[in-house]
Amino acid sequence: MTYLTRASALHRFDEFAISQNLNPSALLREAGLPADVLEQPDNLIAYERFSLLVELSAQASNNPTFGLQFGLFQGVGIFGSLFYLARNAGSVGEALLDLSRYFHVHNNFAEVVLHRMEEHALLCYSSRTETLSGNRQVSELVVGVGHQLMRTLLGSRWQPTTVLFQHAPLASPSVYRRLLGVAPRFNSAYDAWMFDEKLLATPLSAADKALHKLMQQHLDSMSAMGQEELPGYVQRLLRSLLPSGRVTVDYIADFMKTSPRSLQRRLAEEGTSFQKLLDETRQSMTLRYLKESDMNLIQLTEILGYSDQSAFSRAFQRWFGSSPREWMKQHNLRPQGRIQRR
Repeated sequence: MTYLTRASALHRFDEFAISQNLNPSALLREAGLPADVLEQPDNLIAYERFSLLVELSAQASNNPTFGLQFGLFQGVGIFGSLFYLARNAGSVGEALLDLSRYFHVHNNFAEVVLHRMEEHALLCYSSRTETLSGNRQVSELVVGVGHQLMRTLLGSRWQPTTVLFQHAPLASPSVYRRLLGVAPRFNSAYDAWMFDEKLLATPLSAADKALHKLMQQHLDSMSAMGQEELPGYVQRLLRSLLPSGRVTVDYIADFMKTSPRSLQRRLAEEGTSFQKLLDETRQSMTLRYLKESDMNLIQLTEILGYSDQSAFSRAFQRWFGSSPREWMKQHNLRPQGRIQRR
């Protein structure tokens, strides 16, 4: 299975990386992520590449708590629209249940679960990808985000009992205590925040029931997109990678950390194919470039990843029933002379 997360998981990465004397563009490139990934927060990216990015950043900065500090820096912006649902719930407990119920919309590799244990509550994070590089950094990142979420919901009433980590400490326990304000427990059964169960009943005074219902409908709609998600993700990758010419099914499958055969099978199950998605993506990009840019035909051929101009012209004829020059003349887009031939 390909594990995916929303690019909002990288909320404010560029700012934090720079604060750590790192080059965010170079790190994104090294992790194999598109250069414009930070500008498309709703896009899906491979979890393995997200995890690798956080691990590379921790190594490059020589900061073992990079993930935790990044999570604290990001705060609730990581959740995107999911936060607005939680923020407009009736109480803190309802907000956390909303988060648990819809977290799969944010990513499909982990769960957020609320446990009640006598007078304590546990806000737990568990990943399905325990063996991947960088998992400890991501776990600490999520714990940092959880701290900021609870502080946003509760303000000064957020006084946790402790924080739990499944792994051994990556730095001195005193560093964690300084960053989080409580003594941590390592080698635990969960990555979680433990706090007074009574806090769950705290009402959220700024809650808007109408907005909560609207956001719930929006997230229900996103949940129902299941089968459309993979084709849409593949097309977003194609739009990012076509200008470099890397458009083969092997390359896209490798980017997604799956096999070409598996990718083709999953696309077939959803009524499409890699070649069909590639063709549709090229067609839509062609229309956009012709209508919105001054790009000539030679440049357009290269941007769309075609081997030569004749291959592009044949595809254009198939899509629109005429040559690019004829089509542009019919639509009065720009002078015919702007389209250049080799």
